[in-house]
Amino acid sequence: MSRSIVRQSKFRHVFGQAVKAEQGYDDIRVSKVTWDSSFCAVNPKFLAVIVESSGGGAFLVLPLSKTGRVDKNYPLVIGHSGPVLDIDWCPHDDNILASCSEDCTAMVWQIPDHALTRPLSDPVVVLEGHSKRVGIVSWHPTARNILLTAGSDNLIIIWNVGTGEPLISMDDHPDLIYSVSWNRNGSLFCTTCKDRRLRVCDPRKREVVATNFEEPIALLELDTSNGVLLPYYDPDANMVYLCGKGDSSVRYFEITEEPPYVHYLNTFSSKEPQRGMGFMPKRGVDVSKWMNLRLYFLLHTNVSVVPLIFPVAQSDLFQDDLYPDTAGPEPAMEPEEWLDGRDEDPILVSMRQGYVPPKSRELKVVKKNVLDSRPTTRRSMSTLDTNSLPLLERLLEEIQNLKATVLSQEKRICDLENKLSQYTNGSA
Repeated sequence: MSRSIVRQSKFRHVFGQAVKAEQGYDDIRVSKVTWDSSFCAVNPKFLAVIVESSGGGAFLVLPLSKTGRVDKNYPLVIGHSGPVLDIDWCPHDDNILASCSEDCTAMVWQIPDHALTRPLSDPVVVLEGHSKRVGIVSWHPTARNILLTAGSDNLIIIWNVGTGEPLISMDDHPDLIYSVSWNRNGSLFCTTCKDRRLRVCDPRKREVVATNFEEPIALLELDTSNGVLLPYYDPDANMVYLCGKGDSSVRYFEITEEPPYVHYLNTFSSKEPQRGMGFMPKRGVDVSKWMNLRLYFLLHTNVSVVPLIFPVAQSDLFQDDLYPDTAGPEPAMEPEEWLDGRDEDPILVSMRQGYVPPKSRELKVVKKNVLDSRPTTRRSMSTLDTNSLPLLERLLEEIQNLKATVLSQEKRICDLENKLSQYTNGSA
C-alpha cells in the first residue's frame, strides 16, 4: 500500500486574509492608461497610486495610517505633462519616490513625513535623456542615489540622481523593453523585451552577458488567460508571488535547490479583478501578527490590503527561521564606488523587535546636492567672511550713486514741467 509523502515546508500553510474594509483605501481613481506596470508602490511609511488626472500625469501619496475614504480633493503629486506610467520608492530613503511618464522624463520627489496639504508640483530633480516615453524606473538595491530608467526608445539609462547626471547608457535592445529587475547586489540586471528574449546585462561593462538560455529547469502552466503577470520574489523566504492584471487571484510558490525546484503553495482570491499590486518590503511587515508578506490589491476604485499570515500558535517567542534578517534602509556603498566596480550585498537588519521607519533625512551626495530642497539660510553680517566685505562696500557705493542720480533726474523733470506750464499759459 503506497502512501503519499507530503513535502515539509514551513510556508506550506501560509494563507491570505483580507483586512476589514475600513482598513483599506476607498474612492481612489486608479489610472486607466494602457501600460503594464503595477500602478502602485508601497513602503513602511507611504502608499503611492497612479491616478486619473486631467492636464497631465499625477499620483496619490497617502500615509499608511490614512485609511478609509480618500477625499476627492486630496492633494496630488503633479508635475509631469503626460500620464505617469511607473513609480518606485527608494529602498534607502522612505521619503524619496521616482516617477516616469509619457512626457519623456523621469522625476525624483521628496515626500514630507506629514500628509500633503497642497499639491506637490516641484520635483527635486528632473531626468531628461530619453527621446520617447519612459515606462520603467528602478532603484539600485545597494548603492545610494543610483536609478535606472527604460524608455520606448529602447534605451536604458542609469543616473546618479544626487547630481542629475547620466552615468551609463545602453542601447542593446532592438524592441520595446517590458521589465527590468536588478539582482540582489546590483551587479547585474535582467530585462524582458518585445522580441521575446530574456537578457542579463552588466551595466558597468555596458554589454549583454547572457541571452541564449537553455530549457527552463521548471515549467508550470497557470491558466489560459492573456493577462500580464506581475511577479514578486521574496529572497528571505525564497517565495515567488504571481498576480495577473485583470485576474482576481494571487498564486505563490516556494523555490528550492532540488527538483522539481518550484513548489505550489496556495492561492488567494479576491472578489474583484485587480489592476495592479503593491508589495510591502519585508522590513515593513508586522511580525507580532505573524505576517509573511503584506499585499496591496489595486482594484477599480479602492486599494484592498491583504496580509499573508503564518498559521502558527500565538507565542511571545521570536522565530528566526520564519523571520531571517532582511535588507535594511542603509545603502552599502556610494555611487562612485559602484561605478568603479565594487559590489556589496544589502546591509541586513533584524526583525526581532519590529521595524521602525527612520525620520526623513537629507540624501548624501558628493557633488552639488540637487536633492536638498531646503532654502538657503540667510546669514547675518557678523557671519560674513572677510573676502565678501570689499564686494559689499562696492555694492553700497553703487546704491548711493544710483540714489543721487535719481534725485538729480527728479529735479530736472520738475524744472521741465514748470517750463512747459509757462509755455502753456503764455507767460513765457
